Amino acid sequence: MASGSPRDSTPVVDAMETNGTESAKAGSQLPDEQLKAIKKVIDSLYAYREHDGHDPSKVFHRKVNKRALPDYYEVIKEPVALSTLKYKLQNREYGSFADFARDCALIPHNAQTYNRPEAGAYQDALIIRSVMERELKQLAEEKIISAQDAILPDLGEIPPASPRPAEEEEDEEEDDDEDDEEEEADDSEEEGGKRKRRRGPRSLAAIAKRDTNSKEDAQKGTDSDPRKKRGRPPRVDTPMEARIKAVLKGIRKFKNDTGQIMIHQFEKLPDKTAMPEYYQEIKEPIAIEIIKRKQKRKKYQSVDHFMRDIDTMFNNAQSYNQDESQIYKDAVLLQREAQKLADAEKSKPDADYVMEEGRLPLPNGILHNGELWKVGDWIHIQNPNDVTKPIVAQIYRTWQDSEGQKWVNACWYYRPEQTVHQYEKHFYPHEVVKTGQYRDHHIDEVIDRCFVMFCTRYSRGRPRGFPKDKDVYVCDSRYNEEKHKMNKIKTWASCLPDEVRDKDYEMDLFDGPKKTKKVPTPLLHMLKDDETETDEAPKVRWGADNAPPIVGAVHKGPRDENQSPPPEPTPSPPPQPPPPPPRQLPTAPKYETPAYRRASEVDIRVANTPDRAAAPPPSYNSHNQSQSQPQIPQYNQQTASPAPVQYNQYASSQSNPSYAQTQHLGSASASYQSSQPDTRYPQVPQPYRINNAVPGATTNSVRPHEVFRLSEQANAQIPEEIRQQYQQDEHGNVLFFTAPPVDVLPPTKEGSAMGHTARYLAEKLRQKIAMKEKRMAEDLPEDLEEPKPKKMKPAFDEDLAGQIQILRDEALQMLIDQMQDGTKAIYGTIYGPQWEEGARFEEARMAKHQAEARERIAATADLMRKKVESETVSLTGNGVYLDDFNPRY
Repeated sequence: MASGSPRDSTPVVDAMETNGTESAKAGSQLPDEQLKAIKKVIDSLYAYREHDGHDPSKVFHRKVNKRALPDYYEVIKEPVALSTLKYKLQNREYGSFADFARDCALIPHNAQTYNRPEAGAYQDALIIRSVMERELKQLAEEKIISAQDAILPDLGEIPPASPRPAEEEEDEEEDDDEDDEEEEADDSEEEGGKRKRRRGPRSLAAIAKRDTNSKEDAQKGTDSDPRKKRGRPPRVDTPMEARIKAVLKGIRKFKNDTGQIMIHQFEKLPDKTAMPEYYQEIKEPIAIEIIKRKQKRKKYQSVDHFMRDIDTMFNNAQSYNQDESQIYKDAVLLQREAQKLADAEKSKPDADYVMEEGRLPLPNGILHNGELWKVGDWIHIQNPNDVTKPIVAQIYRTWQDSEGQKWVNACWYYRPEQTVHQYEKHFYPHEVVKTGQYRDHHIDEVIDRCFVMFCTRYSRGRPRGFPKDKDVYVCDSRYNEEKHKMNKIKTWASCLPDEVRDKDYEMDLFDGPKKTKKVPTPLLHMLKDDETETDEAPKVRWGADNAPPIVGAVHKGPRDENQSPPPEPTPSPPPQPPPPPPRQLPTAPKYETPAYRRASEVDIRVANTPDRAAAPPPSYNSHNQSQSQPQIPQYNQQTASPAPVQYNQYASSQSNPSYAQTQHLGSASASYQSSQPDTRYPQVPQPYRINNAVPGATTNSVRPHEVFRLSEQANAQIPEEIRQQYQQDEHGNVLFFTAPPVDVLPPTKEGSAMGHTARYLAEKLRQKIAMKEKRMAEDLPEDLEEPKPKKMKPAFDEDLAGQIQILRDEALQMLIDQMQDGTKAIYGTIYGPQWEEGARFEEARMAKHQAEARERIAATADLMRKKVESETVSLTGNGVYLDDFNPRY
């Protein structure tokens, strides 16, 4: 070990260098020489660095936070930190140098008492103690203190550590999963916005705290539903990956003479700012954390490939450090032992690495139904609770069981209506939220592909080459099912499998960022009228075991800290003056107006049946109209029922009372393809009346009847024998109508489309016969030719257009040549025989002016872009955290 550059610390004693009278006044009996010696010792503890830049004193700068580790103060009765030494020195509270030596001894003693021997704080305490002993010994040699004061007092025997829990023995094997959980915790609001910190070895307090929480959870038993528990993808390692993990685990068992785990010195690379010379000498720096990351992301192709990185790491340590240093000796030993472990692992047969339940990894993916499904693919999975809403998920694992069946493990993404949230929460259309559900599914349950984009990219474009008929979703948050919290995602890569985290996809960008407006929750109708903010959060309704909830819930509790307030409602229109009294108009005959026809009126037009019952005349209420307020449109998410959702209609003074605007149902899964009423199928006729209403009055329009079809996947879930009992279209899709059918002719053959009404067909035949008789009476041919569509331009028109274009190009070229000749003549007049040099000078000057103009245009465009960006609300803002100012938090 070697000390680093001195630390720029705050001076702890300023008045010591004046005179000895102030010391006496403050009550301290120590001479100034010893006070300066104490200051020197404290500064040395702060300034000490190991050869790799590690600061062993950092953990001892301040006392342990009582709120973070309350049991620490139950175990440690005299907590002391380096800040304690500084405080007592500044306030001259040390009556003797022995008091200072005792406080120094308490720092490592407390750390060794509370932490396990393998903990980082325990190892740092040993280093700090050795630095203290070295500094005190030097003071004794300089005759500043006595030899007795230079010896740290014995504060008692270090108690033995309690037996380590069995799950702690597997901690090293679970490092990967815990790293992922920390990345998710980084987005969690329950951490109060804290940034992710480096995870160190666990202490007794952390173990006790975890055990206490586990017991409390077991005693509660309120939310013990296993379907809500957060999980991790199953471990499915190939034999090569299992061998690499065995080597990494094996080299962690070796300790040096001081009891320190050797591999700890190789965990991280040195700090570039503290040791820039390391990176000048070492051309290929690498550490254990980098090797682990590459192993997680499947970067190693063989054990030998992995061992090359291991050898490089140890060779770097031997190249940079001196032969007699401890780290050099540790590197030599660990390199030798790692090679032995690798040779032993390679000698074992692959059968020794079969995973639990006989799982055989399929790292290259699964070929199913002519498509390759691999890790990182976004997929739709069958939802047994609702076939119209397939599960949105991403593949994390692929394997084959002992019976040859192929499986995938996928992370679920919930739709808004499958979550519990505050009733004012708004969502993007087609939004999903990431969950902690990692479920196994048979490959036959995979329906098709989809894609999920992070909110920052969703507004900019779409994945290049992704089929346009597939669904694309947007994700903005993680969803904690136990706490019903939605936390904004800060880093999208942390949501993806390790294998694809460093891979990106190309996009087809929009012309400009698309502003997507959020819509209210689709569950707003489930809010109870008498619900209050203090009511307990409602429960979701579960169905099948391996499926998301059937439906979530909303509550009136307080909004989450990261939840934006709902948008302001549209202000009501100003009161309108009362309409003038109606003017008597002559009664118009009831006839069919040709101005506008609805698709549902085709039959009644042809049949010309005036005996139909007329619709009741509309009634108007100007007072109600002026007091009405437009309502916020609801988030129209598909339901399992084919019946259409009732929408709020907006009436205006110019609206036609006979016309109701057809509104399409929006759904990410496109389960029901709602459209304008299909005229191929019978609609209930709606008589049309002339509007004799007072100008400015409005009515509620009648919603036209519509036909609905299920998606291909949902339709395929209906057994064929059931589908045959219902009306189908030409593709075999079951049809759903919003009104009972009228009298129809039976299909001419089974499975054929539904025919027109008997009245319509009879009227059509009567008109045809009457037309035929009329033509015969006028000696006209019975069948007149149908008007032919407008013919396309003959070929010679195209040839003529081509010739015109050629002549236009030749004329343009002739004009350019004349302009060039004229330019040369001008240069000749101005510059004489040296006109060519003058022309080049003018061209260079012109090019310079053009370049400056382009720069001005670019600068102006950049200013306009920044102005637009400043006026646009960003979806991910910059957070200011308390630990930016106070590291204790």
